[in-house]
Amino acid sequence: MFLIGLIIVILIGYLLGSLSFSYIIAKKIKKVDIRQHGSGNAGATNTLRVLGLGPALLVLALDVLKGIVAVWIGVTFAPDDTGLFPALAGLAAILGHNWPVYYGFKGGKGVATTIGVIATVVFFPALFAGIVAIGSIVVTRYVSLGSILFVILTPIFAFFLLDYYGYPVIYGYLAIVVALLSVWRHRTNIKRLLGGTESKIGQKS
Repeated sequence: MFLIGLIIVILIGYLLGSLSFSYIIAKKIKKVDIRQHGSGNAGATNTLRVLGLGPALLVLALDVLKGIVAVWIGVTFAPDDTGLFPALAGLAAILGHNWPVYYGFKGGKGVATTIGVIATVVFFPALFAGIVAIGSIVVTRYVSLGSILFVILTPIFAFFLLDYYGYPVIYGYLAIVVALLSVWRHRTNIKRLLGGTESKIGQKS
């Protein structure tokens, strides 16, 4: 039953994560495939470029929400308090966002969904990392830089604060895995940041 339950939460998390709200909303509003416009990324930042602030905020909220829901589904099915079920359900949601089964496995970079997952399992480390990330975005106007800082700093804060807040240690390892995945997904952004050619928020791609 343990293994069956684990498979169920991973599958649900993945299928939930595979819902691409940027794709759905772009199709609804402009009848376009968001992946063929702007930066080509199916996420909130590209939605801002292509559709404007309102749709982008809606996409951001929904992508964060699906990460939160995936974790809580894991909590609901979990037979123990090790954090395994919530961690894998959340990770599956991020993987679903990045490689969605409904859209030919071509999705976004998973930042908003990662925020939802990580903030649910390790709220305070994510909060502290988020403050730094938002500050960097305000100062530099590089959303990608803020995203990268968030995923890198969260596991650092998490491991310092795991014992203090009583988080399961698996959440710390989840933060590391998510950070590595996100940095890899942002590898082209990192190259552009280093080369000074990365697009800033509000700038047309």
